[in-house]
Amino acid sequence: MAVLVDIMESWRAPRRVVRQHLDRPKSEAFIFTFLFTFLLVSFIAQWPVAARLSHFQPEVPVSQRMFGFALGLFGLMMPLAYALAALSRLVAKLLGGQGSWYSARLTLFWALATITPAMLLMGLALAFLGQGAQTTALGVVIGVVFAIRWGFMLYETERAR
Repeated sequence: MAVLVDIMESWRAPRRVVRQHLDRPKSEAFIFTFLFTFLLVSFIAQWPVAARLSHFQPEVPVSQRMFGFALGLFGLMMPLAYALAALSRLVAKLLGGQGSWYSARLTLFWALATITPAMLLMGLALAFLGQGAQTTALGVVIGVVFAIRWGFMLYETERAR
């Protein structure tokens, strides 16, 4: 339940919440749960999309589509998230950042976890509207919101204290 409260609080004060998480004792398992939460909610958000696609193309059942989504999310996104966190740390270090590899992972994974409500909205929009201008615009808005929030959090974790 505390994660849900922190997610809601992060929409108001992202820098303060990421600082609270960074001030906790270091735990890779703890920050991995943020990434796993994002991936799991993103997977669940794809269920209505898979149902819609299977309705229009019944030769591919929902279970096969969900298996494909799972492979894509957990098999591809997990290593990419770690690589993106490392890249953000390298860029921040070049710009004079004082953070660590751990803080870069924490920041990215927490930023991803905080946009899980938007991922659920995106899944519903794709299920009801299908691919189109409206869902593309929603995806762009979610992407921009994520980038801004991640930037604020990264600034907080990389600045000298």
